[in-house]
Amino acid sequence: AFGIQYADRQNNLRHVFQSSWGVTTRLIGAIIMVHGDQNGLSLPPRIAPVQAVIVPIAMHKGNVLEKASELAEKLKAAGIRVQLDSSEQSPGWKFAQYEMKGVPLRIEIGPRDIENNSCMTVKRVNGEKVPVSLDGIEDTVKNMLEEVQTLMFEKAKAARDEKIYDVTTEEELAKVTSEKNGFIRMMWCGEEECEKAVKDKYGVGSRCIPFAQEKLGDVCPICGKPAKHLVYWGKAY
Repeated sequence: AFGIQYADRQNNLRHVFQSSWGVTTRLIGAIIMVHGDQNGLSLPPRIAPVQAVIVPIAMHKGNVLEKASELAEKLKAAGIRVQLDSSEQSPGWKFAQYEMKGVPLRIEIGPRDIENNSCMTVKRVNGEKVPVSLDGIEDTVKNMLEEVQTLMFEKAKAARDEKIYDVTTEEELAKVTSEKNGFIRMMWCGEEECEKAVKDKYGVGSRCIPFAQEKLGDVCPICGKPAKHLVYWGKAY
């Protein structure tokens, strides 16, 4: 089941990116793995094909569908990529469907909301529900999408930073590679033989030499020669 769901997510993203950029399936997979969860995709608003979906509640009552259509047109005119789902599927089915597709923001509007000149917004990234006024809804939705973008970036960055380990001795390298998963920051002498020894013995290779260099030590932990670079090391998958 997970394989089918993963394939569906990839097809969805492949359709997104092929329309504008040549993007590798590896990058698509990275987006899925970094931001996705057990409920499906979770797409950053700036790359999401649909940034907001409008789900009418009790759409056959009163003028719900009419108001939902007006809302959709208003958001489209403001440059927001929005979709109105007026299908006969139940609201619960639609909630799950667009959650799985990773739409960043869901907007629910029903008879009670219309009476109060409001709608309910739900953020995909954390499920937060916020009722908002229909007055100035364009700016409200734009601001919420930026909030989601920032939240997703900070969440991903924090998860990455938690998996980075500084190593200054070969004993620490052995311990980290056997007990942890993630990236290792370690000084390197610049010699290819030493790099190969690290890969052969500990299963990690040099991933990059960052432009912003820091000094974790004066010597290479492996051979003891003067260190030339701070390097990020990690396993290749």
